[in-house]
Amino acid sequence: MLTTGNQLKAGRALLGMGQSELAKCAGLNVNTIRSMESSGTGPIAGRAKNIRSVQEALEFAGIQFLNDGEPGVRLRKSK
Repeated sequence: MLTTGNQLKAGRALLGMGQSELAKCAGLNVNTIRSMESSGTGPIAGRAKNIRSVQEALEFAGIQFLNDGEPGVRLRKSK
């Protein structure tokens, strides 16, 4: 589950995806992505629907969200 701004930023970095591209994929404004990422290590503040849209866009692109004690991300293994 997507929980922190840094987790969001790390997922984008693994994919080599810019904020604008993620915003387009999630159907959001780029300012929404910037705002989410600005939370850093804290929980993302915002509408649950927007957070879910971003999470789904990143998962579709190949990101897995890890929350085993601490939030993290990794690329999904190719089949």
